[in-house]
Amino acid sequence: MTGAKPMRIHILDKEYLVACPENERESLFASAELLTTKMKEIRDSGKIVGADRIAVMAALNMAHELLEHKTSKDDYQHSISKRIRALQDKIDIALNQGNQLEF
Repeated sequence: MTGAKPMRIHILDKEYLVACPENERESLFASAELLTTKMKEIRDSGKIVGADRIAVMAALNMAHELLEHKTSKDDYQHSISKRIRALQDKIDIALNQGNQLEF
C-alpha cells in the first residue's frame, strides 16, 4: 500500500496496529466498530467462548449478510434487465407498426 501509515484500532477490547492509507482511515475505523459490535453481540449471547471463535462466527455472519445482499442486488438487477428488454420489445413493435402505416 503506497502511502499507508500505521494506525491503531480497537476490536473487542484489543488494540491492533494496521497500515492504512490516509484516505481510508474513516472506513477502517467504521469497519472496526462494526466488527466490534458483531463480536460483542456474539460474546454477550454466551453461546460461544473464546475470542478466536467469536471472531470466526462474526466473520461468518458478516459474510452471510454480504452474500445475501449481493444475491438480492443481483435478483433486482436481473428483474430490471427483464423489464428493460420488455420495454425495448414494445418500442420496437410500436415503431415497426408505425413504419408499416407510412407505406
